[in-house]
Amino acid sequence: MSISTLDNNTSTAGRTELAAGDNPLLAVTGADLQAPLVSGGAVRYANLDYGASAPALVDVAEHLNDVLPYYASVHRGAGYASQVSTSVYENARGIVRTFLGGRADDAVIFTRNTTDALNLLAGCLPAGSADVVYLDIEHHANLLPWQQVPHRSVVAANTIAGTLSALESELATGNVALLAVTGASNVTGEVLPLRELSTLAHRHGARIVVDAAQLAPHRRIDLAADDIDYLAFSGHKLYAPFGAGVLIGRPDWLDAGRPHLAGGGAVQEARLDSVTWATGPARHEGGSPNVLGAATLARAAQILGSLDEDRWQEHEQALRSSLVEGLIQLPGVTVHTLFQDAANYPGTGTIGVVNFSIAGYDAGLAAAYLSAEHGVGVRDGRFCAHPLLRRLGLPSGSLRASFGVGSRRDDADRLVAGVAALLETGPRVDYVVDEGRWVPANDNRSYPAWAPNTPGTAGAAPCSLT
Repeated sequence: MSISTLDNNTSTAGRTELAAGDNPLLAVTGADLQAPLVSGGAVRYANLDYGASAPALVDVAEHLNDVLPYYASVHRGAGYASQVSTSVYENARGIVRTFLGGRADDAVIFTRNTTDALNLLAGCLPAGSADVVYLDIEHHANLLPWQQVPHRSVVAANTIAGTLSALESELATGNVALLAVTGASNVTGEVLPLRELSTLAHRHGARIVVDAAQLAPHRRIDLAADDIDYLAFSGHKLYAPFGAGVLIGRPDWLDAGRPHLAGGGAVQEARLDSVTWATGPARHEGGSPNVLGAATLARAAQILGSLDEDRWQEHEQALRSSLVEGLIQLPGVTVHTLFQDAANYPGTGTIGVVNFSIAGYDAGLAAAYLSAEHGVGVRDGRFCAHPLLRRLGLPSGSLRASFGVGSRRDDADRLVAGVAALLETGPRVDYVVDEGRWVPANDNRSYPAWAPNTPGTAGAAPCSLT
């Protein structure tokens, strides 16, 4: 499940489109951020870690400044600012529904992130429900919540056709309530055929939920057209700050399910020893909601929704082609993929994610080197997808470059040049492991004056083997 040559989606057609990726498609905050180098001086930060958290769109940041003076508690407030904030918050639901091609009666619930949204849905499975089926390639957000309920896992094949066949066989055994799948792999960027998957689930009496954390920032989604029952995604990957997420989908399970947060706002009537819960989104949004998170997420959705789709995809595929072509020409570099037959499934292909490894170099060391010596930010580790990394033969992790509307071809070129320099001369400084993370042994780079440079935080909460 690895490649060292281009697949059909990144061939000569990509080369003719490289000009499309020369400049950012949309303006993002931090585009000219200067990253200090361990050798001295600084360079423009090449952010190739969009898949973790994307920078905020400039338009989103400006919208935030417009909303902030009116920021107040929402719902039930008689004051002017509260009324404006409530309007912004509730209107955001309709914007999100439109962005995702939702049905008129789909509930739009604001959560903290994708993980929170999928945990919410897990708590709304009908009582005594049948099993949840999921693939072994899932991010932990779409894996761990289902381990708390009756569940079965299916091993994905090295083709989409084989994977669909394996799911068909499992669903055909019956007693399945829900099929949980990713829209696009957070490890390899490969897109799954959602329409075929929803048809498959429904044919066997199951519903489908899609983890769209990676898909939503890169592709148009149409819940109604693809007959998707539930979908979850995160604002922080959609160029919106403040930690908001969304669960959207059919209301019956959500209206009957266990309230996600027991508290104020989630009830119709509370008594000393009992409660009558609300229905609709309020049932799961107890407490004071994240107004600014919903406002910025909705604004980002409006902007992405207005993009010309052809131009959007040309930009992303040009960058991916440039990066993959550069990496596979370097000795010892392997680009990793899952499926060999993506070209047979229109609308699949890949988003702006490239996963690779460098023979002879620990992924963490390579990432630290690229940052310290070239000002290039990539992700390393197991990407909260441990079963998949084991299947790829990468139990200690790999490297992931991810990009989006704020990326430019120079970012990809600098990554390729940095890896080439590593292979040719090795690191120019010594590196050590600090709290589980590789760092320069003598790092004289400094943080901004307002940011605490706390020793040992480089390795906080590592997604790695211990």
